[in-house]
Amino acid sequence: MVAVNPANPMNLVGVWQQDRWSNGGARGLRTGVSSDGGRSWTITQLPFTRCTGGNAANGGNYARGTDPWVTFTPSGTAHQIALSFNGNTLATGSQSAILVSRSIDNGLTWSNPTPLIVDGSQFFNDKESITADRYKDGYVYATWDRLDPNDHAPTYFSRTVDNGATWEPARAIFDPGGRNQTINNQIVALPSAAQGGPNRIVDFFTQIDTVAPNSTNARLAIIASNDNGTTWSAPIYIAQALAIGTRDPQNGTQLRDGATLGSIAAGTNGMLVVAWQDARFSSGARDGIAFSRSVDGGTTWSTPTQVNSVPSTQAFLPAIALRDDGTIGVLYYDMRNDTSDAATLLVDAWLATSKDGVVWQETHVGGPFNFANAPNASGLFIGDYQGLASDATAFYPFFAMANASTTDRTDIFASAFRSIVAPDNGAFAKTFEARPSAPLAMTPAIEAKVQERIRRALEWRRVRD
Repeated sequence: MVAVNPANPMNLVGVWQQDRWSNGGARGLRTGVSSDGGRSWTITQLPFTRCTGGNAANGGNYARGTDPWVTFTPSGTAHQIALSFNGNTLATGSQSAILVSRSIDNGLTWSNPTPLIVDGSQFFNDKESITADRYKDGYVYATWDRLDPNDHAPTYFSRTVDNGATWEPARAIFDPGGRNQTINNQIVALPSAAQGGPNRIVDFFTQIDTVAPNSTNARLAIIASNDNGTTWSAPIYIAQALAIGTRDPQNGTQLRDGATLGSIAAGTNGMLVVAWQDARFSSGARDGIAFSRSVDGGTTWSTPTQVNSVPSTQAFLPAIALRDDGTIGVLYYDMRNDTSDAATLLVDAWLATSKDGVVWQETHVGGPFNFANAPNASGLFIGDYQGLASDATAFYPFFAMANASTTDRTDIFASAFRSIVAPDNGAFAKTFEARPSAPLAMTPAIEAKVQERIRRALEWRRVRD
C-alpha cells in the first residue's frame, strides 16, 4: 500500500510484508519513505512483530504480521495499521491484534503500536485497512473483519477524532448473520455538502454467504455513514463477484491472486469507483478486470464493464485510484506477453486511465517478469494487494514483481506517472473502450469454478501448519 501526503505531495509512504511465511503472514512489515516524489526512498520499520523490534513492553510481541496499510490526514500526519498474530488461526493459545501507529515527521519515525482489538483463540481479526478523512482533519477510520470458528465474520470498526491520540472502542458495524462473513473492508470518504459539517463515508467489502452445505455466494457491497461513522446504513450490493482465479496457462499452476478482493476509491467530485477480478466477460473462461462507478454516493452503481485492454488474456490484482481532477486509474497485471515456454510465466503491470470510465488508455508500469519465480504460499504469490495512490496530477503505483533470485524472490517497486492525460471520446490517443458483458449463463461448470475460487479464498484466510 502507498499514500501521498496532502500537506506535501512530494512525501510518499509505502508499506509491505517482508519475509513472508508460506502458510500466512510475514516475519515483519516494512515502511518506505520518499521526500522527493518517489525518486528515492528511505526504509524503516515499526515494532509490529518481534522481528522488527516488537516486545511486550512496546505492544508488538507477535510472531507474524500482515496486511499493512497506510494513510495521511490533510494536515500531514501518517497513520499505519497492521494485523499482528501468534499461532494458527483460532488454535488454542493463538492471538490476533489490530495495531495502529502514527508518524508526525512524514513517516520517518513512528509511535509504538496502539491496539484497537486483541483476541485469543475465539476470534481471528483479518484484512484490516485504515483511512484518514480528507474532509475532516483528525478523523481516521479503521475497519476489518472478525472471524469466529463457525465462519461468521462481521465488519468491525474503530475511529479516532483527535488524530490518533485516542481511539474509540472497536465495535461491529455490519453483521451478515449466520455462517456468512465479510472480507476486504475498506473505507473511503466523500466531500461534505456543508463546510465543516459531517460527511459521508463508505465501507466497501466482499460478503461471502453460505447458501447451502458446501455452497457459497460472493457479492461486492457497501455500507454508508452520513455522520462520520457513528451510524451505518443497510448494505447496498454492487455486483456478484464471479472470479475463477488465474493459473499458468502452460501447466495449470495456481496463482494466489486475491480474486475475491476488490479495490475502491473516492473522488473530490463525489464519484465512487471500484475494480475487481471477474470472469463474467468471457463466459467464465478467464478473469478480467471489472469496473463499476457510482455518482450518487453509492446508492446506485453502473453495470460492470471490462477495463483491461487485452480481453483474450488473464488479468488480475487490480488497484484503483481517483486523481483530484477526476481521472480514474486502475493498476493491474496481465499475461499478454507470456510465451509457450513452460518454464516461464511472463507477466506485466499496467496502468489504465480514463476520464469517464468508458474510454481508456494504458501505460506500461513494469515487466515482463517471470511469475513462475514467485514464492509459493498456497499458490504462486506476490501479495493479495498492490498499491496505487494519486494526488492532483499524478498516479503512484507501488507494486511487487518476482525476480530470478532463489533467496529474494520478490521486490517492491515504485513509479510516478505525472504526465498522463486520459483520453475522451474525440481524442486521437484513445486506445480502447470499456466492454460490457452479456448476462452470464451460470452453467454447472462455471458455478463449480466460482465455488472453488471462493473455497480457496476462505482457506487462505486461515493460518495452519
